[in-house]
Amino acid sequence: MLADYFSKPETVDRIMSSWIGDAINIYVGWLAKEKYSPRTVWRRVPILYSFGEFAKSRGATTWEDLPRLVDAFSANWLRVHEKKQRKQHVQDNIEMNVRNIVRQMLRQVLPSYAEKAKRTIREPFAEEVPLFFNYLCEERGLSMSSIRQYRYHLRPFETYLHKIELNVVGELSPPVYSAFMAARSTTLAKTGMIQLGCVLRVFAKYIHRERLAVSDLSGTIELPRSYSLSRLPRSITWDEVGKVLQAVDCRTSIGKRDYAILMLLVTYGLRAKEVAELTLDDIDWERERLLITERKNGHSTAYPLSTQVGNALLEHLKSGRLTGNDRHLFFRSRPPYHPLRPAAVAVCATRYLRKAGISTRHPGSHTLRHTCVQRLMDAGFPLKVVGDYIGHQSAESTKIYTKTTVEPLRNVAITGEDIL
Repeated sequence: MLADYFSKPETVDRIMSSWIGDAINIYVGWLAKEKYSPRTVWRRVPILYSFGEFAKSRGATTWEDLPRLVDAFSANWLRVHEKKQRKQHVQDNIEMNVRNIVRQMLRQVLPSYAEKAKRTIREPFAEEVPLFFNYLCEERGLSMSSIRQYRYHLRPFETYLHKIELNVVGELSPPVYSAFMAARSTTLAKTGMIQLGCVLRVFAKYIHRERLAVSDLSGTIELPRSYSLSRLPRSITWDEVGKVLQAVDCRTSIGKRDYAILMLLVTYGLRAKEVAELTLDDIDWERERLLITERKNGHSTAYPLSTQVGNALLEHLKSGRLTGNDRHLFFRSRPPYHPLRPAAVAVCATRYLRKAGISTRHPGSHTLRHTCVQRLMDAGFPLKVVGDYIGHQSAESTKIYTKTTVEPLRNVAITGEDIL
């Protein structure tokens, strides 16, 4: 496999002479299978060759000895190739990339390492409160996305407690909770602080229920004050939507993919997760229907497939989508060619909003979702109809859009003459 990328036999011989030469060859075969570019192979093989020499100098004799040397090698690589003019975050990225390349190779050649990589990440408070996440999943019935939020907030809380040398959850007190909330307020927005407070309240109640804490301190955890309908939806005008769509270069396969994504977001008000999970089976071409399954609230919705969206999807399928066994609709444009994740859909929307010069608060996929809802509200559709269309379970979630429904307000506006 190496001979397919390196034309000089002596280069191939030198690589294969390394005691991990076979491992490098297996990894290059995997890169070729995943359709990585030759340039990627040329960049990564020298790093892996250097890793083999480094590991040998540190006493490694078998491939099973390699995982423990990954971090040391990436740090050493950075020292050897360090440039003074590089900023710290650039150096951190270089070290992370080198580390990830080596780990990717190890996953291909060491079954035990691959299994270890697949294991669930250690849960926060796994030793102190071992059954907390089972409680969230089995008793409370939370979704995986909600459980990820608990991990996201509890992991820094665990780190904070270790930092202040508080190693027993039974010793938690209101000042500790308040101090942690204050520390996190510098990095979290208001909505994030509300989520954090709710997570800590559930955690405090649970440790009291399990008799790990003497008192239930959940009531002492204060949440930021939040007012219903206090913020405006971050929608844009329909003319601005046109500018966003015009910013897409549909001459390329990536542009056709992105255009189809934007059309789905703005036409049906879909969430990023719903777009990312679309498959070929969700499009009924004969009945001209689009099926959205497993929405946020557990139900599904069938939409009429509009001509514009249908044409955009056809253009993407004809020239932009990769062929294979995977039925997903949208894939990465670079190897590994995995299905797009929700974050990538959101980034796609953000990129074209900025490219079109649209200024809005927190630009992203939800900007186009809000725009879709606002257009329906301006057209006079009832709240219940609009809520059902975009997958809201309660009309309360849709009420915020009435704040900017300008046309109905004009009908009830009074002038100075009317007052007199």
